[in-house]
Amino acid sequence: MLARLGTLFRTTAFKLSLAYLLVFAAFAFFALGYVAWNARRVLDDQIVSTIEAEINGLSDQYASGGIRRLVGVVERRSREPGASLYLVTTPAGEHVVGNVEALPPGILAEPGQTETAYGRATDGDRLDHRAIVRIFTLPGGFRLLVGRDVEERDRLRAVIGRAFAWSLMLVVGLGFLGSWFIAQRVLKRVDQMTEITRGIMAGDLDGRLALAGTGDELDRLASNLNAMLDRIGELMRGMREVSDNIAHDLKTPLTRLRNKADAALREGSDPDSLRAALEANIEESDNLIRVFNALLMIARLEAGNAREGLADFDAGAVALEVAELYEAVAEERGVGLRTEVEDGLVLHGSRELIGQAMANLIDNALKYGAGAAEPVVCVAARREDGSVVLTVADRGEGIPAAERGRVLERFVRLETARTRPGFGLGLSLVNAVARLHQGTFALEDNAPGLRATLRLPAAATREVAA
Repeated sequence: MLARLGTLFRTTAFKLSLAYLLVFAAFAFFALGYVAWNARRVLDDQIVSTIEAEINGLSDQYASGGIRRLVGVVERRSREPGASLYLVTTPAGEHVVGNVEALPPGILAEPGQTETAYGRATDGDRLDHRAIVRIFTLPGGFRLLVGRDVEERDRLRAVIGRAFAWSLMLVVGLGFLGSWFIAQRVLKRVDQMTEITRGIMAGDLDGRLALAGTGDELDRLASNLNAMLDRIGELMRGMREVSDNIAHDLKTPLTRLRNKADAALREGSDPDSLRAALEANIEESDNLIRVFNALLMIARLEAGNAREGLADFDAGAVALEVAELYEAVAEERGVGLRTEVEDGLVLHGSRELIGQAMANLIDNALKYGAGAAEPVVCVAARREDGSVVLTVADRGEGIPAAERGRVLERFVRLETARTRPGFGLGLSLVNAVARLHQGTFALEDNAPGLRATLRLPAAATREVAA
């Protein structure tokens, strides 16, 4: 239990809650202090105003009737319920009239306003009360004291003090309970996440962090981690499939390479046959090298290590150049090659990689669209909603919708017999190029045929090299 509480108190949620509690308590302390200070100031001002009113009235009485009339008025007012404080003394300090019986020594010798202790007739010599008083010296040496008890002010201060103490205890108690409750909930969710991540680390790659559905920061963190785990799962599956496909696709050319070399050793009797065998082996080796170069290029693109040499260029010009390179191939296969390219399609990226991606798409379209009833390949480039859209469409047999995501993986070929040339890396390379340029690559139905679309963010429009 103590270990659990220690873990709870060390959580960030508990510390933040306590920090908010301290801030709120400090704010409440200053707010109540300010209220108490203002209440005391208002009461003091009211007392002083009352004293001023009393003084003005007594001054008028003294001016009209002298000391005798003043003494009579003070005696009458002193007997009224809730009366102010009055005292008239002789020049020697002897009591003449008033409801104040005792004062600290020397108070009457200092004319003016002050706050002092005093005693009433029922208090004897004790100074059990406090008051704000004003002292005057009258003609003839008589002294007049007019004041007001501050008991109400002190009671208000005591009430505010008790309210502050209870409020502080309530805030601290509720804040501590709230901090404990919040920290416990957060810790419970973190413990659940920790348990699931331990299972994932132990090999359960299908485990995912649970979402509470609140949309808070823990939900966002869990969502991002789940997306990361999905991506890791895709990469792991891709690695397994790549391993299987490499074993399948590279075993055949390596076997042919060995068989040709073996046949040349066994049957080669003249320089021409040996030369032909060596040329065949070199061609087979070049095919293998191209495969490994494509794999290395895809790995570099997916790792983001091919960003050197990025610059602004005209994507439309690149599309036209690549299409021109394939005009002879298209003519040889009896396929019409059309281009629809807008001007000023500026991209920021790698001209060579975009050119390679377009070449892969056109090569695939010519390869699989040659047997169509209407063998036409259309290469298009246009601007759309702040993006440059590069499209290669054919009229071939197309790709089923369920397989369009899978063919973007390495070594995936829908032709199980694998009679056509290729290793299933072309579309993977195009997809990696799109990701490197923060774009997307999609395969869509061309009704009939296939339409491959590269959508890349356009750069600011300005003059660039063609």
